[in-house]
Amino acid sequence: MTRHFLSSDDLAPAEQAAVIRRALDLKKRRREQARSLEGLSVAMIFEKPSTRTRVSFEVAVGELGGRPVVLKPDEMQLGRGETIPDTARILSRFCDAIVVRTFGQERLTQLAAVASVPIVNALSDEEHPCQALADVMTMGERFGDLRPVRLCYLGDGNNVCHSLLLAGAKAGLARVDVASPPGDEPDPAVVARARSIGEETGSVIAVSNEPAVAARGAHVLYTDVWVGMGQEAEREDRLGRFRGFAVSSAIMADAAPGAIAMHCLPAHRGEEIDAEVIDGPASAVWDQAENRLHTAKAVLEWVLSS
Repeated sequence: MTRHFLSSDDLAPAEQAAVIRRALDLKKRRREQARSLEGLSVAMIFEKPSTRTRVSFEVAVGELGGRPVVLKPDEMQLGRGETIPDTARILSRFCDAIVVRTFGQERLTQLAAVASVPIVNALSDEEHPCQALADVMTMGERFGDLRPVRLCYLGDGNNVCHSLLLAGAKAGLARVDVASPPGDEPDPAVVARARSIGEETGSVIAVSNEPAVAARGAHVLYTDVWVGMGQEAEREDRLGRFRGFAVSSAIMADAAPGAIAMHCLPAHRGEEIDAEVIDGPASAVWDQAENRLHTAKAVLEWVLSS
């Protein structure tokens, strides 16, 4: 059976832990160059701009001995009307896996329904599961046992937030708090699913509109941009709406001793995160970004091992 990674919910808690353990091992032994993708080709479709995701997957495939084939919409017939099923069928004949950064989640499910090779979600409007794996890996590096760790996400209840809720619950974090402005909370269906997972793993999931309350005593403060791709026309409105939901020095001062700050990048200093925070000693952002490479490798190994 073909194994896809479209959502953070595609990994059982034990599978997520195993993928992260493998990522840690690959990071530790990077220069030994595991060749688990020797002779394999991985297609990469990027319908949205990308820095970390594209570079991490290209380098991951290359370091594992495979061949990355990067495709942009204007270079493909998909951008000129070829159907998603036809694209999936033909790429399945040429390549051993397909990594996709796209818009609606339905494009991924359409690809997965037809493809005979694994599909990996490298970001959609609904989820960013590869980012969430790197996030959980980073928290584990900093804190070891994650069961006492409280995570607080401040800002837009977006794709990053959705995957973080699911992955955080699967990791068994003590608590995952999300604080967003009214109307910008995460999808209630995702919250309900995270709570269901948390009932099994011991994670408490909470959503509110009170950033100071949510952040108090947290071990991890996490945020994302306030103006995402495609939201540029709403910039001034969104900046006003999210003011007060930044990972600021003041918020960090009210967190748990030794708390860390995380951001999936790109960051806008002075908006969703203070420069003193992201560039200061509490920042785990650069380790978090590096871990995108190691988790990309582990995910590719996982989907291709089916």
